[in-house]
Amino acid sequence: MSANEMALVKICIFALALAVGLTATKAQESRGGFRGSNSQFRVGPGHPPSQRHLPPRNRDPVQEASVVPKSKQTAAEKEYEPTEECPEPNGFYPDSKQCDKYYACLDGVPTERLCADGMVFNDYSPIEEKCDLPYNIDCMKRSKLQTPQPSLHCPRKNGYFGHEKPGICDKFYFCVDGQFNMITCPAGLVFNPKTGICGWPDQVGVTGCKSEDVFDFECPKVNESIAVTHPRYADPNDCQFFYVCVNGDLPRRNGCKLGQVFDEEKETCDWARKVPDCADWYKDRLTDKELDELENPKPKTTTTKRPPRVRGQSRRKPQPKRVEPEHDKEEEEE
Repeated sequence: MSANEMALVKICIFALALAVGLTATKAQESRGGFRGSNSQFRVGPGHPPSQRHLPPRNRDPVQEASVVPKSKQTAAEKEYEPTEECPEPNGFYPDSKQCDKYYACLDGVPTERLCADGMVFNDYSPIEEKCDLPYNIDCMKRSKLQTPQPSLHCPRKNGYFGHEKPGICDKFYFCVDGQFNMITCPAGLVFNPKTGICGWPDQVGVTGCKSEDVFDFECPKVNESIAVTHPRYADPNDCQFFYVCVNGDLPRRNGCKLGQVFDEEKETCDWARKVPDCADWYKDRLTDKELDELENPKPKTTTTKRPPRVRGQSRRKPQPKRVEPEHDKEEEEE
């Protein structure tokens, strides 16, 4: 083949390749694959096509929405509708009428629950499931309670209850799961069924347990200037105790500590031997030695042992040893 024929063949091959390339480019543009000259997605030498260079796909919004299950879509769009039992979808909420009944709510579904007999639901926080004593909770608006489960000395299975006999004001029962323990108030106090603790008779206000019922004492009539000082008077039946007349007319019984009696002249407590009228009050109760030890207690001697010192490695830099200069033996001989 001559040189001219070879050149003609090369020209034909080049023309054919060019035609094929143009045809492919037009086909790609007709399918929307590459944009025109204004496109920011460039394909050419040094820019190989990759996923990050390709334009985003056109997505059908209807198809994307259909991916989410209908049940979840409805729950997400629907707002919670409060109910009487469950004001919020989750938590613990009181019954509107019964103080010891409440509801445990989970996803808006209530489960009825009941406190132990004698306890009521504590509605201070919906995130806590707690039953409490009725003295700590306001049940005025939901006063209904479950049917009592009484036992010996316990009108209900749990709580504090006054003595069943009228006139016994300083004793009460502490009941746990139907089992009782009897407790006695400190001298001068009576049980308060409204608070579950002991208090002054004039403050408790229980019929048969007021000051005039409990104490065999009546405050003397005094003028206003003395009444405001809350005068004190000795207990006529017990040297260790005395009465404070609040505002001059409400008696409250108080006591001195062991070994002491009330000195009516000084209106204060003092050691028995210093009050002539009550010097022998403890004669059959305490020995002279015991009284002396109460009046003159020995000072408490506290001996604290120092822990042994643990010697560790010293932090001080070691000092170089001093080296004495050596004298010449010949000098010593001279």
